[in-house]
Amino acid sequence: MNIRGMKNSIRWKIVFIYCILVFIATTIVGVFLMSRMEEYYINSARTNMKKIVEESNLTESVGGYEPFNEHKEEIQASIDAWAPGFSQEIFVIDETFYIIAASNASSGQSAADFLDCNIILSALSGQASESQSSIRSQTSDIPVLNMAFPIINESGKITGALYLREDITALEDSIDQSQSLFAKAMVLAVFVTFVLGFVISKSITGPINDVTKKAEQMASGDFSQEVSVKSNDEIGRLAEMFNHLRKQLDDTLSEISGEKNKLETVLRHMADGLIAVDMSGKIIHANHTAIKILAVSEQSIEEENYDDLIQGLNPDLTVENLMKRCEFEPDSEVFESAGRYYDIRYDRFKDESGKDVGLIMIIQDITQRMKLESMQMDFVANVSHELKTPLTTIKSYTETLLDGAVNEPETARNFLEIIDSEADRMNRLVKDLLQLSRMENNQEKWNMKESNLIKLLTSAVTKVALTAEAKRQKLNCLFDEEARVAVVMDRDRVEQVILNVLSNAINYTQEGGRIDIDLVVQEREAHIIVSDNGIGIPEDEQSRVFERFFRVDKARSRSMGGTGLGLAISKQIVEEHNGRIELTSRENKGTKVKIILPLSPAVKRGIPNIE
Repeated sequence: MNIRGMKNSIRWKIVFIYCILVFIATTIVGVFLMSRMEEYYINSARTNMKKIVEESNLTESVGGYEPFNEHKEEIQASIDAWAPGFSQEIFVIDETFYIIAASNASSGQSAADFLDCNIILSALSGQASESQSSIRSQTSDIPVLNMAFPIINESGKITGALYLREDITALEDSIDQSQSLFAKAMVLAVFVTFVLGFVISKSITGPINDVTKKAEQMASGDFSQEVSVKSNDEIGRLAEMFNHLRKQLDDTLSEISGEKNKLETVLRHMADGLIAVDMSGKIIHANHTAIKILAVSEQSIEEENYDDLIQGLNPDLTVENLMKRCEFEPDSEVFESAGRYYDIRYDRFKDESGKDVGLIMIIQDITQRMKLESMQMDFVANVSHELKTPLTTIKSYTETLLDGAVNEPETARNFLEIIDSEADRMNRLVKDLLQLSRMENNQEKWNMKESNLIKLLTSAVTKVALTAEAKRQKLNCLFDEEARVAVVMDRDRVEQVILNVLSNAINYTQEGGRIDIDLVVQEREAHIIVSDNGIGIPEDEQSRVFERFFRVDKARSRSMGGTGLGLAISKQIVEEHNGRIELTSRENKGTKVKIILPLSPAVKRGIPNIE
């Protein structure tokens, strides 16, 4: 067997695994024992030092001297008396890190020069602490264990620190010897394991080599191979399964081929488009629906890059962009192209090793669904908004009648006429709701007649007067109610716009506010101007007030029943009359809305107005 074969042989892998397991086990045991031994020695030294301090009462005896500077000799005498019985060096340090007394010749020096300042600081703050360090000598570094204890006087004040330092060279030498002994034992254990592993693995690899040779022959197309079963263990079971595999392989290959044909048939006739792309942008697969959506030929699918083909549908759907968006999970989005809407769902797909190899996409044409959903939303929203104003007017006048106005015949009759008119208008609105969805497609029928815009505006102001009165608001009609301004219009639709603007002014103006209504003629156009001193609209939101469903104050709009469609519908109606609607506002100052409609052609020619 050559060197490469030896490296790849399972025999050597088994031997290697055995050796690694023994090495890991002995290493773990050794590390545990060494760490426990070191911990034991250190704990013994630490306990001994604490015991000495407690039994000698050094901190109490030294704490009785105050201040330290005036009792240096007494403190040094105490240290000298105790030092012969200790194996540790003893230092008494004051709050300025000055060594007051020591068991060696270091008294009078600064502790910061050769002692551990961190544990001294801890002791001066009232906490006994310890550390390990080394002292540099002429030949080597001497390991030491340091401990510091706070010195407290009779009044409980910390006046200094008692510092003990012990040489632990013998402890370190003992640990080093133990580690050396354990390393020799580990080498011996690994060697014995290597010999035993080689002998055991040889009995396993023989039958496996036989199976390997027969498998190589089967890989070349010869399925007549059989392996001899010589035992009842796992190796013998492997030989039996190999023979069974040989018998089943032909059937399995045939079945896979059939399933592949079925899958290709399903993908080919899917209603949704399916595209699979590799990392370079080459299209691996695209079904008939996908080719139709991309509006390309099958030859283009095979020859051209995906990023080039997708440009006609949506330039943002490149492989690079989609891979970034679905980096962590599948993603989807809806986009529009050439008047049609598509829902695309995409995700990465990986090979057997988990590496990204491409992108798979499903594109669904949802144009009809989007149109249906839009129609449904518009219908519900318009019903809520358009029926609100007439219902409010009917309720206001009905409540007035119930409050006693019914006993005034003339007033009651006027109110009932308004209620009847509003009921008729509600009936017309309900019939018109089904036509709203056709406005944008110019399919709506308009009842265009030349009418007096002054009279229509006066009627609209009357209908909202009670609502304004309930909020103690003042409606100021600045126009001449007896004048005539002829405009070709659908009265109900234009009145709907005026009522919507007036209702918004009332709703968004505080109690006691002022609302001015004016109508002026400028450059052959009628300008209806509604101004209030209400809450106004923030400047950054004014450009969006005519968007569908947009609300400046959402909470307040909902509480008043608003849907956010009023101004959008108003703008659409005004534009159908070849007019325009404009809005200017200052936050907390008020809002001004202009409804601009072209005058009747008869007016432009100087012909008298016809009502």
